[in-house]
Amino acid sequence: MITKQTQYKNTTISYSHSGKGTALVFLHGFLENSTMWKEIVPFFDKFHVICIDLLGHGSTQCMGYVHTMEDMADAVHYVLTHELKVKKAVFVGHSMGGYVALAFAELYSDMMQGLVLLNSTSRADSQERKDNRDRAIKAVKQNYVAAVRMSIANLFSEENREKLIEEIEWVRSEALKTPLQGIIAAQEGMKIRKDREVILHFASYPILLILGKKDPVLQYEKSLDQIKNTRVGLVSFEDGHMSHIENKNELIQSLKLFFQTL
Repeated sequence: MITKQTQYKNTTISYSHSGKGTALVFLHGFLENSTMWKEIVPFFDKFHVICIDLLGHGSTQCMGYVHTMEDMADAVHYVLTHELKVKKAVFVGHSMGGYVALAFAELYSDMMQGLVLLNSTSRADSQERKDNRDRAIKAVKQNYVAAVRMSIANLFSEENREKLIEEIEWVRSEALKTPLQGIIAAQEGMKIRKDREVILHFASYPILLILGKKDPVLQYEKSLDQIKNTRVGLVSFEDGHMSHIENKNELIQSLKLFFQTL
């Protein structure tokens, strides 16, 4: 992968890409960065693989004090069109990356070739979820390290919190590179994001939803609800929110099968 940086609205955006062919755009989640895909993308060397650090994450700078999903989608669009001359792409978005991919799909529908929502949802935050975000913002302002460390462990299924100690520590070390402003701006942006369930019902391109049955962040049964009476494909894993680690091999197989159908 070649790592590059570009300037967008006086903000440095970092991205990496490799290969040729159909463009696959991998978008990381909250407190993550494009390194989260390091063990996934080598399996897709027959594609043009693109990984982008979203606003306030990884090596991409903050653009303000609220990063809306539309702001992030616009930055992704800039990289794809101005830097890489991509006309159409398949998007794989983990958690917050899925929210960004959905915002992109709404803003730039003509560029969509396919969409994978990985441990993500098309629905807006419930009031309870918004309250939780406010509490998380308070906690990270009071004790940045403790708040980040705790929130990472809580993404894995309970049994994996002991089994995957090394992997969890690595995720934590990457999460702790996220600046406080980036954390708060993303939480504020996720809190006000729109409901985009309509995309799952009317999109003209294939969509796949990948869920963990023991996801501590997204309730499995409620997540199933949003794809009733749609043509959205479903893959369910037995573990938590971090399918790229907890169910890595099954995820790679599921993505391969989905990409073959495009």
